[in-house]
Amino acid sequence: VASCMDVMSADETHLDSLVVVVLGASGDLACKKTFPALYELHRHGLLSKQFHVIGYARSPLDDEQLRSKVRDTLPSGSRTEDFLDWLSYVQGQYDEAEGYKRLLKKVEKFEEESGCERCGRLFYLALPPSVYPDVCTQLKPCTVENDRRWCRLVIEKPFGRNLESSEELADTLGKLYPESQLYRIDHYLGKEIVQNLSVLRFGNTFMSAMWNRHLINNVQITFKEPFGTEGRGGYFDEFGIVRDIIQNHLLQVLALVAMEPPVSTSGDDVRDEKVKVLRCLEPVKPEDCVLGQYDGYRDDPTVPDDSKCPTFASCAFKIHNERWEGVPFILKAGKALNERKAEVRIQFNDSKSSVFDYHLPRNELVMRIQPDEGIWMKTNVKEPGLSTSIVQSELDLSYVDRYNGFFISDAY
Repeated sequence: VASCMDVMSADETHLDSLVVVVLGASGDLACKKTFPALYELHRHGLLSKQFHVIGYARSPLDDEQLRSKVRDTLPSGSRTEDFLDWLSYVQGQYDEAEGYKRLLKKVEKFEEESGCERCGRLFYLALPPSVYPDVCTQLKPCTVENDRRWCRLVIEKPFGRNLESSEELADTLGKLYPESQLYRIDHYLGKEIVQNLSVLRFGNTFMSAMWNRHLINNVQITFKEPFGTEGRGGYFDEFGIVRDIIQNHLLQVLALVAMEPPVSTSGDDVRDEKVKVLRCLEPVKPEDCVLGQYDGYRDDPTVPDDSKCPTFASCAFKIHNERWEGVPFILKAGKALNERKAEVRIQFNDSKSSVFDYHLPRNELVMRIQPDEGIWMKTNVKEPGLSTSIVQSELDLSYVDRYNGFFISDAY
């Protein structure tokens, strides 16, 4: 889970036993992302030796049917079968207590049979936000902490559909759980390059010196997918590309690129600086946006025939502070495009040098988030040989070449 390790303290990662409950276990997100991420943590020895994964959903499945469903998303081999042996299933409704009673019995049974003195319970909600209040209310009896047990709830974005629903959801959850138990996550923050942004900025003197409006012309943050909704049209049509990608994933990246140096790397200090940037953002105007919908989107049977839901958006943001005044931050996201790519591209100002009698290409710093993680700086150099022409080349840090053999986890 993207930061399954981040929701636990150093002591908690060495628990005697751990139960991970995935709610929405039969859904697309759980099968394609959550279970494979848990498998990778298990494969690299990052879960407790005594662990159990329990899926909970409304679908009428048994243990073996869920294992078969998950097995299709994992590599074949003995490690996979070992992981699946620790996977079980509980069927139940999200708004009725009976299913959660069965879930609690299964959790308690595992904890008792493990014979461990300490244990942890991690509840991951791979669900739409509309069911969060019901699920979190019904889960309350399962999340009682004591001297030998901690509990965490991990809630995925989108956190509500708009400001009103987000505040209502925050109020509901705040009445049920202390903040120490709640983790509202955006898995994009678990991306390797996104985690590297702060180190790149604040750990290199030359980067810090050029990170401002005097040298930077514009910042482009791009997210592209080569496929459409693939059967998730009903969910996607409720939110659209702006809510699904731009207002969470890409705004998080924008905040990390634009924030001032935090006092420390603690979560609270980083959050404070990100909030300062977001408060300096000018509300986006219609004339600063381009919206579109790919041809064939409404052919999905789960999408309304008259849907005007955008599947592509490009928005120019303005940050009104001393560092970034006048520098546009252009956020672009879309489905069914020509390639899969997510990156941050920083374009520097045109060269003012009068030495050359022709226009030079702009320098660029590119941080490729996915696929094929990498960081490179585009620089102007003389073409090799007898030529005096100037060509653009890259100072290239390709992760697949430089860090061959390192384990780079999926963000989940």
